[in-house]
Amino acid sequence: MAIAPMAKVIIVSHRMEASDLLEALQREGICHILNAEEAVVSREFPDLGPTAERPKDIEALLSRLQKGITFLKSYAAPSKGLAGVFAPRAVVDEQSYKKTVADREILKLVDTCEQLETSMEKTRGQIESLRGVMEMLAPWSGLETPVEEIGRLRQTTCWAGLIPTQQFEPTQEKLIELGAAIEQIGAAGNRFACLVVSMKQSAEEAQKALRSAEFEPVSFEGLTGTIAELTEEHSKKLAQAKSQLSGYEKDAAALSGNRLQLEILYDHYQNLLNREQTRGAAPATECTVILEGWVKKADYRRLEKIVSSFGASSLTEIEPAQGEEVPVEIENKNVVRPFEMITRLYGMPHYLNVDPTIFLAPFFGMFFGICLGDAGYGLVVILAAAWLATKLQGDKKLVLVLGLCSIFAVIFGALTGSWFGDAIVNFVPALDPVRKKLMWFDPFEKPMLLLGLSVALGYIQIMTGLLIALGHNLKRRDFVAALCDQCTWLVMLNCIVMYGMGKAGVVPPGVGRICGWIVPIPAATIFFLSSREGGWGARLGMGAYNLFSSIFFLGDVLSYLRLMGLCMVGAGLAMAMNLMAKMALDIPFIGIVIAIVIFIIGHGFNLVLAVLGAFVHTMRLQFVEFFPKFLVSGGKIFEPLNKKYKHIYIR
Repeated sequence: MAIAPMAKVIIVSHRMEASDLLEALQREGICHILNAEEAVVSREFPDLGPTAERPKDIEALLSRLQKGITFLKSYAAPSKGLAGVFAPRAVVDEQSYKKTVADREILKLVDTCEQLETSMEKTRGQIESLRGVMEMLAPWSGLETPVEEIGRLRQTTCWAGLIPTQQFEPTQEKLIELGAAIEQIGAAGNRFACLVVSMKQSAEEAQKALRSAEFEPVSFEGLTGTIAELTEEHSKKLAQAKSQLSGYEKDAAALSGNRLQLEILYDHYQNLLNREQTRGAAPATECTVILEGWVKKADYRRLEKIVSSFGASSLTEIEPAQGEEVPVEIENKNVVRPFEMITRLYGMPHYLNVDPTIFLAPFFGMFFGICLGDAGYGLVVILAAAWLATKLQGDKKLVLVLGLCSIFAVIFGALTGSWFGDAIVNFVPALDPVRKKLMWFDPFEKPMLLLGLSVALGYIQIMTGLLIALGHNLKRRDFVAALCDQCTWLVMLNCIVMYGMGKAGVVPPGVGRICGWIVPIPAATIFFLSSREGGWGARLGMGAYNLFSSIFFLGDVLSYLRLMGLCMVGAGLAMAMNLMAKMALDIPFIGIVIAIVIFIIGHGFNLVLAVLGAFVHTMRLQFVEFFPKFLVSGGKIFEPLNKKYKHIYIR
């Protein structure tokens, strides 16, 4: 439940065994390795630098594997049900994985895929070309003259082409004046397929007339025979090409059963590439590779054991350089661990700061529960989360967070009597006595109680944030910051609250007056000492601004009213769904069916909106109101060299 202590290490390995050492480190996934630009040893010894060449052969193979996977995936049978959504990666046991990686014959499958894809692309090109020719020949079906004869006239020039229908008659008249002739053969959409014949001496004028009429010449170059013969010939070729493509597609579908083998190889070589890139980016001499990095202190013994198993490698723990940024990893146990997801979304804390996860977890759960505010909805989310947890691959933190937070929704929903809104009252009145025994209050009858609860929880969380910052400063022995930046605010804000409560009669008036007399002391401390840098003019200016910022605390507290708003909106919409379902029951014969449909769809829609709103707004309260009170973010993430899998999931 804290930021993991880190140890700075240097591993020196002979080039001959550096790759094997990196493979062992990658398998364990415990060491964050720095490249030559980040490593301190490179700055102290400029002659050390990355010398390995880029592993282009591995990159090229990965590119080919990915193309092969993509090609086979398009011909594979689609995954059935929800398996493809929740478990998209193929599950492989370690023995099958090792067997596939060791089988060099599988790489021939890549060649087969490439050859098959090339053949298919070539055949598709032929089909498109033949279709183009068929489309071009279609308007000329009425032409009985062999096409090669069109250009063989001695005294005249003949053109074949397409002319817009509205231009045909004007062009015909103009050509007759020039001693030329035009004959319509067929039609293609809004154009006529025509033959134009002109004496050679007037051919140039005829061409000008045709250009002005948007005449589009058609060439039969390379074709011989009549249009009917050509159409039949190309139809046969097109049928043959389609049959050939169909055969290729069947071959690809049959080959798609081997896609898993390519996916295994892809992930294997991707991990190999990561190792080689790490080795190539590390400082090196002619004979050694120097791996500088970080390891959690709890894992140092494991790292020492790994390195000691290599005879030409050594491990040394060193002191971090002054001002060097230490990578951050947060560690929490049991039910708190899933809430690390929220912290990581905000950004890792600074290495010398506090891990906020254990502090945000109870507040996040309570706030989510109030926003969702329905015991029935909470039970549905818990069951859905439990089911998804058994189906999902990889990180399940989000599902676990939703499930844990929904426990609070069940509790708060029971305390406010909300079970799918007022469904018990409307549809199962026999259970209403039990519901009332569990109830604390009805938010619609006592909205001010819910308002007060929301504001109180918000105030408690803000005070908790200041207390965390106070404890952290005391731990660092920064007593001035603890006094001037947290104690002053804690005393002043609580005294102001007590003074107001005294005026309202909630606490004895004497207590309120005493607290009112105390307020000027922390206020003066904030004014004079909250800013401790620069000249006194700048200090007092910032002190005045900081003192004025006390009004922002009021805004922060009022922001927690969203808890009340979301709770009552969700409950109101649930009641509306129940009302519509109850009205549907009055419909003869099919009323109960319609009521059930309205109930399921209506509450399902409301549940999705409620969960989304509860999660987003609760997260906003942590990020905007809670974390800034104590958390310094921007920490460098601890990223150990480890194995990653894109396509497969090793059991």
